Parts: sequence; C-alpha cells; structure tokens
Amino acid sequence: MPHIAIIMDGNGRWAQARRRPRLFGHHEGVKTVRRIVQDARDIGVKYLTLYSFSTENWNRPRTEIRALFDLLKRYVEDDLEELHCNNVRVRIIGRQDGLPDDILRVINHVETRTRENTAFSLNIAFNYGGRDEILRACRMAIKTGILPDDLDEAKFEQLLDTADLPEPDLVIRTSGEYRISNFLLWQAAYAELMFTDVLWPDFKKSDLEAAIESYFARNRRYGGLDTADVA
Repeated sequence: MPHIAIIMDGNGRWAQARRRPRLFGHHEGVKTVRRIVQDARDIGVKYLTLYSFSTENWNRPRTEIRALFDLLKRYVEDDLEELHCNNVRVRIIGRQDGLPDDILRVINHVETRTRENTAFSLNIAFNYGGRDEILRACRMAIKTGILPDDLDEAKFEQLLDTADLPEPDLVIRTSGEYRISNFLLWQAAYAELMFTDVLWPDFKKSDLEAAIESYFARNRRYGGLDTADVA
C-alpha cells in the first residue's frame, strides 16, 4: 500500500457530542494524527497525506483559525525530532503566500530538517485546495514559458504541490460525509474512495486496516474491462 490520503473530518462534531468546545476536538484530532502516522508506518504504508487546513477554512472564526495554526506548530515542535530519527520526510503542501511568518518558518524548518529522509513520507495539506493548486500550476506553466503543445501530464504534475509523489491509491474520509471537498482533485483521478462514519478523533488502527482490506478486495480496472464485463 504505497500512498493513502485522509480527509480528517469530524473534530468539531466529536467535541460537540461531548459538550466541549470545538478546539477540544482539534486537540484530540492531533493525538489521532500521531497514532495514525505510527500505525501507517507499522502497516507498511510508504506515503501518507493528511488534509489539515483547506483554503475554505479561512471562513471559520479567527480564534479557531489561529488555534489550528498553533496546533500545526505544536505538532512540529513536539514530534519533529522523533519523526526525523525515524527517517520520516515531512512535506507541507498548499498555498504559502498569506500564511503568517511564524507558520512559514515552521514549514521551512520541518521540510529542511527531514528532506533527506527516505523511510516514510508524511505530507500535510495545509492551506490547501485542489482547484487553487491546479490554478497555481497553470500560472507557473505560463510564467515559465512552457508552450501549450509542450505541456503534457508529466510536465504539469511537476508543477503541482505533490511533484515527485506517487498518486494516492486510497482516499479515506471520516465523519460520514460523502465528498472529497476539493482535495487532491488531479492526483486522485483513479484513487479508490472510502467513506466511514467514524469521527476523526475516534479513528483507530483497526479502521485504517479495514479500509486497506477493502481496498485490496476491489477490482481496480482504470477504465478497462475485466472478465465479467466481456463474459
């Protein structure tokens, strides 16, 4: 299982169900991130991409936005050396202009520190939107002077935030919502989709293993035919 991407949803509802503030749910969500990163490595996953903060999340209250930023900083500060010692490469994908300077420093630090690591790739989609990513890639193609007839899929993919990463094989969304919410629109063209009612703070290794088991039970045809189609 080379690449799994997860839309981590349900922190707020998890907190509301316990009559706690939404920020309490986000704190618990970070604990789940720690567990699932370790669980994914133990299972044999090589690439894990987590949807942390979307370009649409700027519509949330300022206090919640700042808290989400602080959670990213705290996660990096608390876990960076352990991730580095475990040979984990960390990448933060998404739009960087408009982010506060302290967050930009964190992003630069974690990516620089872990750049040469090769055992496992943890990619955090922060201030990320699939449409925004595609638009930025198009602008970069124009800016760098790539001629229309010379622009193919391979060249375009190198302009995306996920350049040099394999496409996700499986996209999981927690919390019972049945949409991908502007996540990896280009990259997930042929990914298998898995939706679970489990809220993100409650997501466990057994849920990840069940999703992987379901993935391997599916017949991936990539637009082709199997024997049942032509029988």
